[in-house]
Amino acid sequence: MAKIFITGSADGLGQLAAQALVAQGHEVVLHARNPDRVQDALGRTPGAVGAIPGDLSSVEEIKHVAEAANRWGTFDAVIHNAGIYRSPSREVFVVNALAPYLLTCLIQRPKRLIYLSSDMHLQGRANLEELARDQSRVSYSDSKLYVTMLCMAVARKWRDVYTNAVDPGWVPTRMGGPGAPDDLQKGYETQVWLAVSDDPAAKVSGKYFYHQQERAYNPQAGDVPLQERFLDICETLTGVPLPA
Repeated sequence: MAKIFITGSADGLGQLAAQALVAQGHEVVLHARNPDRVQDALGRTPGAVGAIPGDLSSVEEIKHVAEAANRWGTFDAVIHNAGIYRSPSREVFVVNALAPYLLTCLIQRPKRLIYLSSDMHLQGRANLEELARDQSRVSYSDSKLYVTMLCMAVARKWRDVYTNAVDPGWVPTRMGGPGAPDDLQKGYETQVWLAVSDDPAAKVSGKYFYHQQERAYNPQAGDVPLQERFLDICETLTGVPLPA
């Protein structure tokens, strides 16, 4: 049995991944934006062992989420699932990229890390000097490029952790909309597989997956100088360095 923490698991893909992992007998800790959403999350995922509230658009609340997560001890896997789309640009950056950075830094190092990306990251641009000055110009595509860049940097630096990114596809969740064409089940199966499977294909690092198959990712995400500059910017914005 594995112990897993999933951000943004009150609904959508996070909730579906949590339900699948609970059904497999794993110990799952949920996360939701506020206490009311926590109660909704627990009601929708019977068998989850607990849930942590915290608004991931606030650096201080992100830190509180990390503190609460650490009270559960060391996780076997953390799935950085939380994400937003139709919101102000700075909030999109904070929730989609800066929150995963800060939680990665502050939560006790798990055995596996999974970051939710998107095929839209392929259109993202690493405008890092602009990002350092002003986070209000970040597009959704940029934010998903940055979280993919974070994933690849962590995979390079933390060789003892299986660290991978996932494109869940355009699926019919609240974010994706009812007309989204991809398979909803396949949208969450890859992160579940990466979190707990003993399949050798899942016990890898620095990969980008779509429906359990490796895919090519934006070359900017694998550029080491860009990764290092991005980590520097995140450290400056949060006051927290990525542990060696």
